[in-house]
Amino acid sequence: MRQLVRAAHIGPSLAVVALATLLAIADGLPAQRVLLVALAVLAGQLSVGWSNDLLDEARDRAVGRSDKPLASDAVARRTVLVACVLAVVAVVALSFACGWAAGAVHLAAVASAWGYNLGVKSTVWSWAPYAFSFGGLVVFVSLADSPPQWPPWWLPVVGALLGVAAHLLNVLPDLDDDERTGVRGLPHRLGARLIPRVAAAVLLAATLLLALGAGIGHPASLVGLAVVVVLTAAVLLGRGRVPFVAAVLIALTDVVLLLAAT
Repeated sequence: MRQLVRAAHIGPSLAVVALATLLAIADGLPAQRVLLVALAVLAGQLSVGWSNDLLDEARDRAVGRSDKPLASDAVARRTVLVACVLAVVAVVALSFACGWAAGAVHLAAVASAWGYNLGVKSTVWSWAPYAFSFGGLVVFVSLADSPPQWPPWWLPVVGALLGVAAHLLNVLPDLDDDERTGVRGLPHRLGARLIPRVAAAVLLAATLLLALGAGIGHPASLVGLAVVVVLTAAVLLGRGRVPFVAAVLIALTDVVLLLAAT
């Protein structure tokens, strides 16, 4: 069971579930609906994580990824396949339990993430599924309310920008292994040196949009903007791992601001 959980990319999966749950709480959804949103997002993330390892098994074996349970034979392929199918069934049921409109949006976001796994990640459009899925997550949570509510236009755009930055930073540790197996998405074309800088620029744009959307005079907006400006300077001027760490901290700051703005 532990290896099956590892194969689901459980760390990033739980981070997305936590973000959706906090957004639902910030939107004032009732407790039962918050739970439904969390379970739907968890099922979707599990299906995405397991499908990723199933589709990448041959590539992971080729580069000796001992951290991948499938590639290291720590878990049977059939077990992961059955779990993935069950997760797909669960995400359909749980998504529509949040409402037809909300369910349709969430399933589109999950399908987008599957599209990334199925090959978009090897193209210059590798950022697009992340943008669509993270933006869609914000819309899904709002539509899960009763009655359904459309978020202000800038909130899904901020979610999309956060998704692009997450993609850039998430791929950074795997650049060499990906190159060896023919995966050349946008981050691979940018290279390790440019990735933190491009991610910081994207996150700075998200911060500015959040500040404008929430009201530039809002104390949280001003503090967040000041923090991001300092961290952006660290990305541009830092050496070694400093740019990467600073970019991650910008992303965390933006998530806090996103929650404060909802």
